Amino acid sequence: MPQTALLCAILAGVLAFFAPGVQRGLQAILKNRPRWVFAAPLALTACFAAASAVVGAFGVKLTLLVLIYTAAPTLLLYLQGARADFLAILLLWLPIEFGAGAALIPRAQQGFLHNIAYGVAILLGLTLFLGFRRMGGMKYNLPRDRRDLWLPLVGFVIIAPMLIVVGIAIGFIPPPHLPTQSAGKMTAAVGIIFAATALPEEILFRALIQNLMMQRFGSSTRTLLLASFIFGCAHLDNGPQSTPNWRYMIVATIAGVAYGRVFQKSRSVASSAALHTMVDWTKHFFF
Repeated sequence: MPQTALLCAILAGVLAFFAPGVQRGLQAILKNRPRWVFAAPLALTACFAAASAVVGAFGVKLTLLVLIYTAAPTLLLYLQGARADFLAILLLWLPIEFGAGAALIPRAQQGFLHNIAYGVAILLGLTLFLGFRRMGGMKYNLPRDRRDLWLPLVGFVIIAPMLIVVGIAIGFIPPPHLPTQSAGKMTAAVGIIFAATALPEEILFRALIQNLMMQRFGSSTRTLLLASFIFGCAHLDNGPQSTPNWRYMIVATIAGVAYGRVFQKSRSVASSAALHTMVDWTKHFFF
């Protein structure tokens, strides 16, 4: 289906940034020709316009809104550089978080186009901060040693019991049960959760927000807790309970501490994304 092909193309773009050659090539281009960074908003807006046309939701107002959304943080970083990092991240995150432009999209197509917009945001963030700003500490690379592989496992063993106890105590999750899905679906869900939820959220909340806070304020426990609290607050508008979902916020904040610590200790954002995947997968199939 065209929808699946578009989502896979965006995912392929996100994963392509893991290749050092892709990062170095983009950095070299934008260093020598910084104005070329404005090609990103145009290309990503065209991608969204194509996706909206595929599902019969194309509109001039919607396309212009996406162009403004992608151009604003790009222009801000082009003019202000590092001084605008925090604001640029907010401009990337908050419109997606609050569903800006949803009223311009038929309800039946909102889910698909939200996923496309989310992918556009991640691709733009990687282009701006890895390619244009060349911001250090994002750890956007594949695992580099065994530590990157066992840290998520250790983190899961430590944090999973805490999340289960707290989640049940505050009524966020029911008592555990045996999975009802087939082994094939459970296996496939690992990749889906990693690609659609864990990796994008780790790029935003760890590689960008927590990383930038660590650079500005140091790698203290206070910084970790504040970044985790921001992550928790981002879940206030999530279900399944009524919003503001303070139960989800509490659980997500606790999980965020574990994700953030693994990000600090590892050499790859894939490590915290792996832990994030394990937590979400366990909740989905056992609770």
